[in-house]
Amino acid sequence: MSAETVATVWAGLIAFAVLAYVILDGFDLGVGILFAAERGPEDRDTMVNSIAPMWDGNETWLVLGGGGLLGAFPLAYAVIMPALYPTIFGMLFGLIFRGVAFELRFRAETERARKLWDFSFFGGSTLAALCQGLTLGGLLQGITVVNRQYAGGWFDWLTPFTILCGVAVVTGYAWLGACWLVWRTETSLQDRARRQAMVLGLATLGLLVVVSLWTPFLNETFMRRWFGWPGILFTSPIPILVTSIAVAFWRGITRGHHLTPFLCALAIFVLCFAGLGISFYPLMVPPDITIWQAAAPRASQIFILVGASVLIPLILLYSGFSYWVFRGKVKAGAHYH
Repeated sequence: MSAETVATVWAGLIAFAVLAYVILDGFDLGVGILFAAERGPEDRDTMVNSIAPMWDGNETWLVLGGGGLLGAFPLAYAVIMPALYPTIFGMLFGLIFRGVAFELRFRAETERARKLWDFSFFGGSTLAALCQGLTLGGLLQGITVVNRQYAGGWFDWLTPFTILCGVAVVTGYAWLGACWLVWRTETSLQDRARRQAMVLGLATLGLLVVVSLWTPFLNETFMRRWFGWPGILFTSPIPILVTSIAVAFWRGITRGHHLTPFLCALAIFVLCFAGLGISFYPLMVPPDITIWQAAAPRASQIFILVGASVLIPLILLYSGFSYWVFRGKVKAGAHYH
């Protein structure tokens, strides 16, 4: 394979890893965000138990995406990290607090300690989701690069657009979490999750429209890709598909379906990611650094590609096995620990 082909393959693998992380870890972050609306300790336990067997495996994709970016596109890594240090470290701190709270809340010996860890679980989940949205917004609006180095300021990432993206991701993850609970839980908890999914679904779609209308004006490349010829041939089906799936979601959620709302929410996230891919390609770091400019030497990329060709199927098998083994409804009072 040529150097350009190998770089393109790696860009696709990293995009796949990021998408897998977003749709898998997104719903369990959403469950943590929904702790803000759930006061009953038994129902909170059920919410946590619904994601307990797979939450840490979901985060494997984040490690794969970050490691792949460092190994395959070191220039992009060297530019993105200093530009977005606060949001990336904020995300990591949120994930750490969430992971610690996940384990320790079941071992709390007093009500006060349990509430502390519950708040940490909610706060860590919300902070991680918010920082992921801020990171996405920071990438979309572009990074100042001079002589292959970041040349901007410490807070260039903080703009009204990035804040909008952060709120959209938090809302979208909460929507995924509510749809997950509709699928995996029963009785009153499921009923509340269904009502939350309706509200959060409308809010997510509204925020998605605003972000989508704003994004093309951030970069001339985005504008040409979305509204120029022949790019519009690829972009125009996405709003149509999103609208169709939104209708299917609403029918499923109002008619009492359990799995359909979750699948529809996942499909909309996938379509949004496809829209981002269309906007970005062939850029790795907007507005100027392309995939091939950011790529490591061909020999290095092929070397780590061999490892990835073994690792990715193993992760897929492990994840699929976990979801299969722990399929079905989560009963109130059941314990994962």
